[in-house]
Amino acid sequence: MSTENKPDVVVVGSVAFDSVQTSKASHEKLLGGSASYTSVASALFAQTGIVGVVGEDFPQDYVAVFETAGIDMQGLQREKGKTFHWSGVYEEDMNNRRTNCTDLNVFADFNPVIPDAYRTSHYLCLENIAPALQGHVLDQMEKPKFTVLDTMDLWINTARDDLMGVIERVDLLTVNEHEARHLTGKGSLLKAAKKILEMGPKYALIKKGEHGAFLLSKDDILIVPAWPLIEVADPTGAGDTFAGGFIGTLAALGGVNRENLLQALVNATVTAAYTCEAFSVDRLRQIDRAELDARALEFRRMLP
Repeated sequence: MSTENKPDVVVVGSVAFDSVQTSKASHEKLLGGSASYTSVASALFAQTGIVGVVGEDFPQDYVAVFETAGIDMQGLQREKGKTFHWSGVYEEDMNNRRTNCTDLNVFADFNPVIPDAYRTSHYLCLENIAPALQGHVLDQMEKPKFTVLDTMDLWINTARDDLMGVIERVDLLTVNEHEARHLTGKGSLLKAAKKILEMGPKYALIKKGEHGAFLLSKDDILIVPAWPLIEVADPTGAGDTFAGGFIGTLAALGGVNRENLLQALVNATVTAAYTCEAFSVDRLRQIDRAELDARALEFRRMLP
């Protein structure tokens, strides 16, 4: 890919094997990782490049998943050793899970190198890798138009100073309810979102799982419910899918305004729901834009 054919969206994060047990089934070493879900979702809407690291054991079948989705893989590094492996078990209600193992393997030494073709891309999604690495990525990019940042409790606890330094450099921080309260010390989610804006971003996106999400800016708030699902097979990666659908939509629409942000929230919501209908990215691989757009239109009809 030349710099003239740069991806619209660059996604930086983990590529992993996920071993998952739910009340529906149990599977070993599925394609997982934050960058995998985010990239596949984003690629439904816009040209997307992935930056991550895998080991020698990463199978060609999983490379083919990215290829079939149309994801550019110049930034996918392959190193000696084993691919990051996570294993977890979900409770019956799917809202809580227990981690059995987190084997970082080659991901422990991940040093994200942004390909030249990616450095002038306009949309950047920094998934929840170490804040110092997120800052390193920002240093390599040439002023993206819009940057989304995700984080997690681990970094809030262990790398808060680095995290705060990155938060002030991005346009949007996305966190779940618990992370929002943990980061800000505010019990009210609205107060937490306002506190996040004081940290530097223009937008705070709070994900509330089956209760939807809301996006706060200095002078506006957008609220969407979740897409109603009768059955959930596996919620792993739903939040990352949400981020991918969101930033991919903004890139496809070509700008950030109220209407585009609302459409991004709608697309993010319905895309994340598809992820929950099957394990790994399997359901995302089955849908096309016509099916997704039809569900998004139906979802918008539900909104006030």
